[in-house]
Amino acid sequence: MSPRRSYDQYCSAARALDLVGDRWTLLIVRELLAGPRRYTDLHADLPGVSTDVLASRLKDMERDGLTTRRRLPPPGAAFVYELTGRGRELLPVLQALGAWGAPELGERRPTDAVRAHWFALPLLRALEGEGLVEVRLEEGEFHLWVGAEEDGSVYGEGPAPREPDARLVLGVETCTAVAQGELSLPDAVRAGRVEVSGEGTLAKALREA
Repeated sequence: MSPRRSYDQYCSAARALDLVGDRWTLLIVRELLAGPRRYTDLHADLPGVSTDVLASRLKDMERDGLTTRRRLPPPGAAFVYELTGRGRELLPVLQALGAWGAPELGERRPTDAVRAHWFALPLLRALEGEGLVEVRLEEGEFHLWVGAEEDGSVYGEGPAPREPDARLVLGVETCTAVAQGELSLPDAVRAGRVEVSGEGTLAKALREA
């Protein structure tokens, strides 16, 4: 395990960066906000990270109390990584960082990878209320728990595990506009850029806004 590197500054920001300032660490947190993930799943959804760096970061994060590692019961019997309570406290940090970085998105570059669930945190920030929301993009589906967590998860890949309070169908361009603050979600619905279905409170609020 690599030795802890430190800025050696008596400052809370510096102490925080001692723990999460290394490259890839916060993006690993982003992935683990979806709940327990296997190493292979993490590697697949972090294009560009080497196996050695990912393994090293996961060990460092476990040492620093941000993640834990456990074996799933049979028939899974695989090891998964998950955030601790301390690690989940990084959600508002990632949301604030995402909001700050949204103007940098610009036009998607040919080399840019994209995963549907990477839009989970911007949409979570844009939604008000509480409930389960299923989101469908051309790139795939994911679901969000708005205003609450489900077993420590704030979002998950694939369709909702039960009947959602709302279903949203939209494109990456609309997601990007919402993330950048150029368009509110209700305005996007009114403009016909988001298709809303469902009978839950969240769906009704979006249709009536």
